[in-house]
Amino acid sequence: MTKTGPTRSSAEFIALVALTFSLIAMSIDSMLPALGNIAADLGTRDPNDRQLVLTAFFGGLTIGQFFYGPISDSTGRKPAMYAGISCFIAGGLICAFATDFTTMVLGRILQGFGAAGPRIVAMAMVRDLYAGRAMARIMSFVMAVFILVPILAPSIGQLMLLFANWRGIFYGLVIVGIIDFLWLAMRQPETLARPDRAPLSIGRILRSTWEAVTNRTTLGYTLATGFVFGAFISYLGTSQQIFQEQYGTGKLFSVFFGILAAGIGLASIVNAKLVMRFGMRNLSKWALRAACLLSLSFLVVVYLLGGHPPLWAFVAFMTTLFFFNGLLFGNYNALAMEPMGHIAGVAAAVTGSVSSLVAVSSGTPIGRLYDGTVIPLVAGFACMALAALLSTEWAERGRVVRAITPS
Repeated sequence: MTKTGPTRSSAEFIALVALTFSLIAMSIDSMLPALGNIAADLGTRDPNDRQLVLTAFFGGLTIGQFFYGPISDSTGRKPAMYAGISCFIAGGLICAFATDFTTMVLGRILQGFGAAGPRIVAMAMVRDLYAGRAMARIMSFVMAVFILVPILAPSIGQLMLLFANWRGIFYGLVIVGIIDFLWLAMRQPETLARPDRAPLSIGRILRSTWEAVTNRTTLGYTLATGFVFGAFISYLGTSQQIFQEQYGTGKLFSVFFGILAAGIGLASIVNAKLVMRFGMRNLSKWALRAACLLSLSFLVVVYLLGGHPPLWAFVAFMTTLFFFNGLLFGNYNALAMEPMGHIAGVAAAVTGSVSSLVAVSSGTPIGRLYDGTVIPLVAGFACMALAALLSTEWAERGRVVRAITPS
């Protein structure tokens, strides 16, 4: 189902939402080649402390997501988006001028807190205008554009290090935030009409939150999203160490990172083509089962090889796994939001914050277990895939299937 909405065009709307979502990916992936430089310049002690540049951002993102949804339900989507982008820009400037690692971590927390606004409100905007398979299709197109960022951002970060230093990466993020702010202000009309706005009250927020967390479908797919993303966080935190230090790829790190990210991009394109025909549930169900089987099988191989599989085998495994995961992200978000159209802002905040909390709390410990082998990473992917499978099976249990309104 598609709702009518005051957008300039669906193509421009998709591009704007993709850029808005990309603030998060840019803030993560462009950092990866620079983590070692940041850690050295700011005097970290533990080699794994460099991962805090990423996890601090996710921490701020997790905290921030719950605030922007309820605010956007009351004030409209655009004012809440403006507030978030402004915090994102301020956090980026703090990081750019940081002279110690504590200031860097605090700046990243604020930057993540700000990025939560665009992330959550953009999701609510999509839900304002689309529902069901149409929403999943739009989200797949968004993800297809969005995935160009993980492919290109590490190379951009690496290029920045050749001509400047890691501070230049943060200046670039500030510029992108300003562009997103101006594009939103000048080109995107408000998607939440005044009559549809709700008073900003604690009672309403609590009632809406309770409705979201007690809905089996919403909660189950939210948890599954968190588990899948948690494994991805563990990869992001350790990818620089794995590729550049364990496998010695040097400056080719960004190339290998882009190859893996392309797996998610391809899946997003495939999903956009097939979701209207086969449905969100069928595609995501078989993709998750395939991810479970692949992860468990490769874990055995990795263990037998002492945690050091050939680079080509590791890249092939991760690219294939990311393809399956790419079939999950857009569909799981749409499935979680499907019953929540009447409270889209709060529901987007709840699903975003809960999934991020699950992801950070599960993915961060996995990353910290890195011991110079890929065993912790592969085992983490296997465990998180199984946890996601249990969550989705629980979500679907007892669901009444209505043949006249398939999802």
